[in-house]
Amino acid sequence: MRKSFVVLAALAGAMTAPLAANAQSTIVVEDSATVGGPSMMIPSDQLPRFRQYVVQESVPSYAVDEPIAVGTVLPDVGVTYYDVPQQYGATPYRYTVVNDRTVLVNPRTRRIMQVVE
Repeated sequence: MRKSFVVLAALAGAMTAPLAANAQSTIVVEDSATVGGPSMMIPSDQLPRFRQYVVQESVPSYAVDEPIAVGTVLPDVGVTYYDVPQQYGATPYRYTVVNDRTVLVNPRTRRIMQVVE
């Protein structure tokens, strides 16, 4: 009886070991809002030229009810995002104008990354 109990316990342990190992291999994916940092934004010395560029492009302003601030997520429909020209810095983000304010947006998450003041 004792021998079968030991075998049963060993078998149960062998069956749960892969589950425990799998639970420990959790991968955490951080949002680029915290990973990207300022180096991915438009540099402050380029902001006046970039604002002028957006005005010349006559980009329409979209009205949203949410406050316009870093971290705000824009609606998934109704807003068009535009590429930032290379001359204003290399960035994976896109720009748009919301409530008459130019913003950089992460196109995957629709999260505002920079408000261009």
